Amino acid sequence: MDATYPGGNDVDPLAVPSRYRETERDAGVPASTLEVDGERFTVHPDGQGGTHYTWLSGKNPGYGFSLSPTPSESLDVHRENIRGFLAGVDPSTGYLDDD
Repeated sequence: MDATYPGGNDVDPLAVPSRYRETERDAGVPASTLEVDGERFTVHPDGQGGTHYTWLSGKNPGYGFSLSPTPSESLDVHRENIRGFLAGVDPSTGYLDDD
């Protein structure tokens, strides 16, 4: 995994996608469903300025990713985030490619 995202934002090189588990801080924050290129995701603000994306139509229930900060992002930005995630997914496993 690259240590930077496009645009030069530093990331934690040890960060890995995982199943989103709602915390008490997240409870009651409304989620929405978004379809991107035939794939369905929930888009859930985390209550701390970030967003959890859960891949509803993927091979692996509950799999997805999180980004932060994402205050008041437009639908187009959420779609771009999801497309970036999908571009890295290995179609045979349904998980992000390790390369």
